Amino acid sequence: MPGTISRRKDAFSVFATVTALAALLFGVVAVYVAADNGDAAAPGTAVAAVAPVEVTLGDLFIEPGALAVPAGDVTLAVTNGGATAHDLTVEELGTATPSIDGGGSASLPLGELAAGDYTLFCSIPGHRAAGMEATMSVTGEGGTTPVAAPGGHTPGMDMSEMTDADRVEMDRVMTESVTAYPAETEGVGGADLEPTILADGTKQFDLTAEIVDWEVEPGKIVQAWTYNGTVPAPTIRLEIGDRVRVVLQNDLPISTDIHWHGIKVPFDQDGVAPLTQPFVEPGEEYVYEFTADHLAVGMYHPHNRGFEAVPNGLLGAIIVGDLPMPGGVVPDHELSMVLNDAGTIGFALNGKSFPATAPIVAKEGETVLVHYMNEGLTAHPMHLHRNDQLVVAKDGFPLDSPYRADTVNVAPGERYSVLVTAEEKGTWAWHCHILTHAERDTGMFGMVTTMIVE
Repeated sequence: MPGTISRRKDAFSVFATVTALAALLFGVVAVYVAADNGDAAAPGTAVAAVAPVEVTLGDLFIEPGALAVPAGDVTLAVTNGGATAHDLTVEELGTATPSIDGGGSASLPLGELAAGDYTLFCSIPGHRAAGMEATMSVTGEGGTTPVAAPGGHTPGMDMSEMTDADRVEMDRVMTESVTAYPAETEGVGGADLEPTILADGTKQFDLTAEIVDWEVEPGKIVQAWTYNGTVPAPTIRLEIGDRVRVVLQNDLPISTDIHWHGIKVPFDQDGVAPLTQPFVEPGEEYVYEFTADHLAVGMYHPHNRGFEAVPNGLLGAIIVGDLPMPGGVVPDHELSMVLNDAGTIGFALNGKSFPATAPIVAKEGETVLVHYMNEGLTAHPMHLHRNDQLVVAKDGFPLDSPYRADTVNVAPGERYSVLVTAEEKGTWAWHCHILTHAERDTGMFGMVTTMIVE
């Protein structure tokens, strides 16, 4: 029949195939029996397979934190029990699983391993530093043995041998990390972008997508993907009714576009190449035009290869109009807090990792309107000490019944707007409450800032 292939085998061919398979199976069994009896395998013969070693990835840890396996043909059975994507890399071998979504699994064959220690880690930027590292010792004997961490501690950290000197050193490291705050670094992101006012009143904003050196924390320079050279990109502020023209110059090595996340625009301005527009190729310029006709707290970022560009810093805030405040309050300060957790930027607030994050400063009794914007890959429960957060809007939609919280969980793509009244003098911690996003062995880092009430 057309489109099909017909094959015929005679009885002799089938018999020969079955015989060959049986011989192969017998040979493999013989090798394993010999190995089980302690006989050394001859050169070129198979090595006994070790039962698959189970490894679980979490947010953000690896379990077990340490394990011992016998020498042999080792395969890791990797399960991602976390909420965001992770992989598992064996540093000494340079081999890794593909990226595994939350709830997914993968097999990582390692082949015959020599006795020794191997380092396992997640290679997604920022995850290893946050605690996703474990050790695997190939012992040459015995069964697979997880080396369990004592309850309540980070996987792989054995507190049973903690000495007074160890404790003093840990306290010193934490103190040193805190007293370094706020640290100065090159570059500040998120400043308001001033438009050019055209003859017909249209507000034109010029954006250049480019890769630049960006100092995430003191001494840590990364290749950040940016609009106009900063992370986050400059903030676009509009009034309801504004006619908007955005001129994008693409100086990236890949094609791009701009999606106006949370902003209602015509179909052909939505920024989803190749669906709504052509790709903006390297070296090209592209113009977006729309009218800002509704209240909005939005974000702008590429849709094409967003999985790569956005975690690397190509993102910014776009705000239309003023959110109504309970009781007609006019905030004394307004700012965006862009959350990131991956890419070259890693765990960061507004493109900086503690101690380089900028404090939020207010006088006692003043109010601060903060727009959380999650451009990361996992949710972040943002916790402010002492001062209540009054949640007034979700994704730019004012709430009929604002509510108070000390922790606001912000999922990827979400925006929460909170009104904070500076209640009492002090330097109050403000951080993601997934603690491995805020602390590591070297002290505080990542998604930590403060509210300084003067």
